[in-house]
Amino acid sequence: MSHGVGSSSRGLPLQGDASLKSVALLFPYLREFKGRVLLAFVLLVGAKLAAVAVPLLLKDVVDALNKPHAVLVLPLGLIIGYGLLRFSSTVFSDLRDVVFGRVTQRAIRRVGLAVFEHLHSLSLRFHLERQTGGISRDIERGAKAISSLAGFLLFRIAPTLVEITMVAVVLFVKLDWVFALITLGTLIAYIWVTVSITEWRNQFRRRMNELDSEAYTKAIDSLLNYETVKYFGNERFESRRYDASLEKWEAAAVKSQTTLGLLNATQAGIIALGVVLMVARAAQGVVNHTLTIGDLVMVNAYLIQMFQPLNFLGVMYREIKQSLTDIERMFKLLGAHQEVQDTPGAPPLELAQGAVRFEHVSFAYDPSRPILSDVSFDIPGGRNVAVVGASGSGKSTLARLVFRFYDVTAGAITVDGQNLRHVAQDSLRAHIGVVPQDTVLFNDSIYYNIAYGRPDATRAEIVEAARAAHILKFIEGLPKGWDTVVGERGLKLSGGEKQRVAIARTLLKNPAILVLDEATSALDTKTEKAIQAELAEIAKNRTSLIIAHRLSTVVEADEILVLEHGRIVERGRHGELLARGGHYAQMWAMQQAEEEIGVPARVAGVRF
Repeated sequence: MSHGVGSSSRGLPLQGDASLKSVALLFPYLREFKGRVLLAFVLLVGAKLAAVAVPLLLKDVVDALNKPHAVLVLPLGLIIGYGLLRFSSTVFSDLRDVVFGRVTQRAIRRVGLAVFEHLHSLSLRFHLERQTGGISRDIERGAKAISSLAGFLLFRIAPTLVEITMVAVVLFVKLDWVFALITLGTLIAYIWVTVSITEWRNQFRRRMNELDSEAYTKAIDSLLNYETVKYFGNERFESRRYDASLEKWEAAAVKSQTTLGLLNATQAGIIALGVVLMVARAAQGVVNHTLTIGDLVMVNAYLIQMFQPLNFLGVMYREIKQSLTDIERMFKLLGAHQEVQDTPGAPPLELAQGAVRFEHVSFAYDPSRPILSDVSFDIPGGRNVAVVGASGSGKSTLARLVFRFYDVTAGAITVDGQNLRHVAQDSLRAHIGVVPQDTVLFNDSIYYNIAYGRPDATRAEIVEAARAAHILKFIEGLPKGWDTVVGERGLKLSGGEKQRVAIARTLLKNPAILVLDEATSALDTKTEKAIQAELAEIAKNRTSLIIAHRLSTVVEADEILVLEHGRIVERGRHGELLARGGHYAQMWAMQQAEEEIGVPARVAGVRF
């Protein structure tokens, strides 16, 4: 997977350090809810002012009660005020969380959508190399991390630091500079230890994530290949393989937990030292009659009020660092390079006849292994061209290049004279229908899978597409009919049934250009002939590229191309090619022998 500089379809900049990217990612969503953010900030300030005022009022209450012949009316008023301040601090904090909740959830939604859209914008190469289980785990953790990052960073850590600073100022003004020095010294020591140890132990958390994704990927891969596991009786092998990853994860998790205990103990020691120094200083002041009992109570109240959030500050910092670690992998997805991109201002494809032209096209998935070499041919509008050849000759690559899953290495492909590189991908693909050899269906109903060809189609149009693909009778004969769920990747249907669903949804799309990549290879002979007749009728008014295994399905093609090692070695109509007695004639003879007397077509090292 490439991790070059890129941006999602939502325009999120992803450059620089992962931590900075994570923080910068929040600001566009804050601007979207300016009113809510401003109100949340006002409530935050109100909560902190009330919290800092509580010990001051408590000091006055204690000092009033500590006087000889204290008047009960004054302390009662102060006590009521004390209660109101504590209530206000709590209510303001809760209201702040309520107000900011929509901002946080919107950020999660926006980032999740950005990742989803960006993954769909990446090339086929990326998706052939991806590990689905690991990616889904990364996205899941990353979405949760956005919530933690927004909540902790904006409305936990910053307010806590502000509150501690305010307390230090109050202690300096009300008491003396030593109290402020102890407060700030404890804060600085606590933060330094927390940051240092957390940065050190962050490597264990990152390793945990990597091993967690690895284990999850193996589990998903094994479950997706359930039948293969059963065929070879490899349940125990898969369990051992999965457990090996879990064992590594366990070791990393133990290290993470152990270092967490060390961090907690160190933090507790710093806080305890700060508390002892503060209380000792206050107690000495009372003994020397320079401080009152109320001052001692105030100091104690500030200690409780200050060091409690300070303790949470360590937890919050750890959570933020863990969130940044979790989100880092998701940012790598957002930063994955889009191999196939529209040129700036690319116009939509202007379709006229739908004529397709390959002009000296060369292509390689890997520079060291060329697939196509100087391939040139035309498919006039409304005509059909078939491509045949041995496996690995590059037939299916032609279909992928027409759909622009990849850009050509050299040469050009045009539709009605327009270079595919220079038109918008969406407009190109809107005019092309593909029926692949390996059909994959969504884990949903048959109706949903056919309607996917054109989601706004009417039910009558969907039924007609099923009839044209010769699958309507099968659907109506099922116990749940159109509502039958096909299972993950369509595993509940046979290969032929899946292929007919794929043909139906392509027919529903009603494309001007049709690509059939061995579209009937999984069908029995009778069904194949029925569908071939229907496809031939539909293809009359469409430009068609037919990738074929069975030569009997392309005998009526306007032109047949024989591909070998990425080059066109023969071209012509069926009768012409047979008369030449070349590659095509040899393949035809092999397949005819196979059909008539069962002789395998894979002879002399030739595979189709």
